[in-house]
Amino acid sequence: MSKRPHLIIFNPDQWRGDVMGHLDNPAAVTPNLDQIIENDAVSFRQAFCQNPVCTPSRCSFMTGWYPHVRGHRTMFHMLQPDEPVLLKYLKDNGYFVWWGGKNDLVPRQNGFAEYCDVKYEAPRELRPNLHRADEWRGDPAGDNYYSFYAGKLPSASLDPPEASGGSVTEGVYYDNDWAMVDGAVDLIQNAPGDQPLCIYLPLGYPHPPYGVEDPWYSRIERDRIPARIPSPDWSKKPSLVAGIYERQGLQGWSEERFTELRATYYGMCARVDAQFGMLVEALRESGIYDDSAIFFFSDHGDFTGDYGLVEKTQNTFEDCLTRVPLIVKPPADVPIEPGVRDQLVELIDFTATAYEWAGIEPDYDHFGRSLTALIGGAADEHRDAVFCEGGRRLAEEQAMEKDSPSFYDPAGLYWPRVQLQGSEDGEHSKATMCRSRDFKYVRRLYETDELYDLRLDPGELDNRIDDPAYAEILSDLRERMLTWYQTTCDVVPYKTDRR
Repeated sequence: MSKRPHLIIFNPDQWRGDVMGHLDNPAAVTPNLDQIIENDAVSFRQAFCQNPVCTPSRCSFMTGWYPHVRGHRTMFHMLQPDEPVLLKYLKDNGYFVWWGGKNDLVPRQNGFAEYCDVKYEAPRELRPNLHRADEWRGDPAGDNYYSFYAGKLPSASLDPPEASGGSVTEGVYYDNDWAMVDGAVDLIQNAPGDQPLCIYLPLGYPHPPYGVEDPWYSRIERDRIPARIPSPDWSKKPSLVAGIYERQGLQGWSEERFTELRATYYGMCARVDAQFGMLVEALRESGIYDDSAIFFFSDHGDFTGDYGLVEKTQNTFEDCLTRVPLIVKPPADVPIEPGVRDQLVELIDFTATAYEWAGIEPDYDHFGRSLTALIGGAADEHRDAVFCEGGRRLAEEQAMEKDSPSFYDPAGLYWPRVQLQGSEDGEHSKATMCRSRDFKYVRRLYETDELYDLRLDPGELDNRIDDPAYAEILSDLRERMLTWYQTTCDVVPYKTDRR
């Protein structure tokens, strides 16, 4: 590569892989994502995360390691100073690394200086985060208390336009996401000389609470939203999701209410798409678009009413949680055939691709595979299976997430899930998914395994684990999982010790 490209890592939180217009969702309003893949980018229809909650997934895609390699299976076990982080490698190799948004990656008590040149903070007053401004929840005895549903947000700005220099974001619900995008645009417009940039934007949306302002709230056509996956026979599903279903208390919700919740989530995605468009336009206007590699992906998905659930779980692997958007625009000197790809890929493949395009040979083993050939149009199978993992062993107290206030307090938004993670009855069973193109196998340490024929049952409602007709398929997937574990169970350091 003639020169190192700028790397733009646009990383929304909790975006399902099916909420994009170019992937044939008729209700998704994603014009900027849809447009970029027409000429300049590739969208991977079958991209999967390696853990279905924030911190473990981020630890995975920033290292190229699966969560089990160093025990990153909880929200409170982040990457330590002796562990590799893509951002640090970029900074150490001459990139100007600008980080604007959430953490969930490295211990806050250690600071961020090793990983970025700038950890951006909003320079103006912000609208409150809906986790704190939770009046929308209503009565604790009501059926909205654990729904995460806030609905339409006010869009009047906190300041008059002249107070922020006439920002294009005036009139929106100006929260931290808007501030981070504004900050990134300002950086692009005032780029520091010839130094290559890495802009890391881990945004909060569309992570619930589900709330969004106009015009995005009103832009979603409710009657075009795909039908929800219905509630299953809970006796045949993992007990953690069955317990969450009972505790969230949404059983009496009408289909109309679920549709409004889903439409609000779609509106949140539409807002993020608009913010992505702002960033792309800034790159174009500054003349560095062609020299930039853009990665757009989420850390995991969201139930959004499927199965009668909202939010996510920590040890189940439904496609709505594990399949994520992954859109990649390479720099101009990397060959590309724009459009949609159907090969199975994992988020750790982002890591390998970023290292390759930045010209960095990391001094550790990782398990990502570069996407360059697929982006160029190669039709070869990239992976025969993808993997995701979560949960804990019995008595593994440090993995119960007792650091969360919701573990103890029923007033916590996440109490239906987090409190169950402390049970010793197997709800938080350590579990691993092996998903091929047509089948999904989940091995559960303390509960019944799962096997789904995705050709006949894409909603994963009919567990065929005991069906003798699938015995050979089950045997093959178990063997594949064992091979994966043996291949990825550890990494041997490159530096040897004196004996």
